[in-house]
Amino acid sequence: MTADLRAVEAFLFHEARLLDEARYEDWLALFTATATYWVPSQPGQKSPLDTVSIFYDDRRLLETRVRRLAAAGAHAQTPPSQTSRLIGNVALAGPAPGEDGGVVAESRFHMVEYRRGSQRLFAGSYRHHLVPEGDAFRIQSKRVELVNAGGVMDGITVPI
Repeated sequence: MTADLRAVEAFLFHEARLLDEARYEDWLALFTATATYWVPSQPGQKSPLDTVSIFYDDRRLLETRVRRLAAAGAHAQTPPSQTSRLIGNVALAGPAPGEDGGVVAESRFHMVEYRRGSQRLFAGSYRHHLVPEGDAFRIQSKRVELVNAGGVMDGITVPI
């Protein structure tokens, strides 16, 4: 495996910082043209096509999501959420499937969202398929396993 753990950690920390700073266009630029972003609705869900997911976005839907978040007066984000993410336990799980030279990185996260006087906590694990691009990475796929994926929750409007 050619990926360096420190470089992968730095990339994941950078992604979290972009999201916490609501720099959604910059976050979108981290994804490849054929990327997917998946938040399953059930723990251990095998396919996004067999069961409803919280999010299952291809690149086009990610672009739509970012455009909506950036729109002035977006009702779902008035006032905008403030978030803080902690990423930890980063590990390289091995080479990614296929011939793209990518790597699979697994990590744990906590995200606090504050909006309209209340706070919500999200926690779980990330699984990123990262492909090398120059001296950095791009995201081919990102899977977010929420600890409470099967539970009842209010709508989620910001990426996790």
